Amino acid sequence: MANRIMLNETSYHGAGAIKEIAAEAKARAFKKAFVCSDPDLIKFGVTAKVTDVLDEAGLAYEVYSDIKANPTIQNVQNGVAAFKKAEADYIIAIGGGSSMDTAKAVGIIIANPEFEDVRSLEGTAPTKNPCVPIIAVPTTAGTAAEVTINYVITDVEKKRKFVCVDPHDMPVIAVVDSDMMSSMPKGLTASTGMDALTHAIEGYTTKAAWEMTDMFHLKAIEIIGKSLRGAVANEKEGREGMALGQYIAGMGFSNVGLGIAHSMAHTLGAVYDTPHGVACAMMLPIVMEYNAECTGEKYREIARAMGVKGVDEMSVEEYRKAAVDAVQQLSIDVGIPAKLEAIKEEDLQFLAESAYADACCPGNPKDTNVEDLKELFRKLM
Repeated sequence: MANRIMLNETSYHGAGAIKEIAAEAKARAFKKAFVCSDPDLIKFGVTAKVTDVLDEAGLAYEVYSDIKANPTIQNVQNGVAAFKKAEADYIIAIGGGSSMDTAKAVGIIIANPEFEDVRSLEGTAPTKNPCVPIIAVPTTAGTAAEVTINYVITDVEKKRKFVCVDPHDMPVIAVVDSDMMSSMPKGLTASTGMDALTHAIEGYTTKAAWEMTDMFHLKAIEIIGKSLRGAVANEKEGREGMALGQYIAGMGFSNVGLGIAHSMAHTLGAVYDTPHGVACAMMLPIVMEYNAECTGEKYREIARAMGVKGVDEMSVEEYRKAAVDAVQQLSIDVGIPAKLEAIKEEDLQFLAESAYADACCPGNPKDTNVEDLKELFRKLM
């Protein structure tokens, strides 16, 4: 079977990269932008950094900000209506996964109106047309939604998140500007950074992993492992490292999928509104320990990339433990809690069943079941 790699048509990296947006919009003869950005980014002037570039270039736009942290079906439906009313012809998504996921869903439905029922996009929907062109500008170093074919929507009514995987939703342009991430508060920097590390480690160990994606994932683990603490301390070098590391992780996992740390994190987000990165960080060491026996020598390379010394002299058990310990220590150092107080015994069955049905579950290196997932959730209590 052939291995497929899908990436952005164009990406810009480095401080000040947002200045390239105007030139790209003009070169592509775009007329009016539909700017998707969440209310907090507008309130704190982050969105304005991009709209100022559009204003200076005389480019028309309309801002849409009805976006929750875990974007809902309603957010998408309202966005579709607003896009049509704006008479825009491209989207600029500014934010973390929330803004970008909303933008992708809106862009797909506009181009494929037969999928206007948002739930019909779950899994690998057979859309026919590429979505409305998206220029993606991340403000968090974590989701890598700017270079992935995935997006996640929350079904409030059914208390679940659903994953949509569609090659037609890849942003045409990614603008990864570390200056856009400098206003991220410490807690958000930590949680989105751990989300990025989870992408890299799950992508490296997933069943579909192969040499090219291994290259991306190991480099991402190395960069994130040495940059996240500095980024949380708001050091320039750390911020720049995380901007690059999370993007490289996205280049890999978008093409091979993830595992049950993400399945379980999606479920915690849907039921308790746990921030996605926090849920990933809590689950990652637990899931790594569970999967260890099915990962061959990969944990040795994870430990090495995380900066552990002497891995070549270690036994299999030692380097597997070293890899898990290094990840756990990074999570502790950046202030992520190890327990989730909201979780209740009576919720475990529903949580486990939801995680088992999640689109990320089949990629896990170790075949799992509902009972095992219940026990893994129990470790958060």
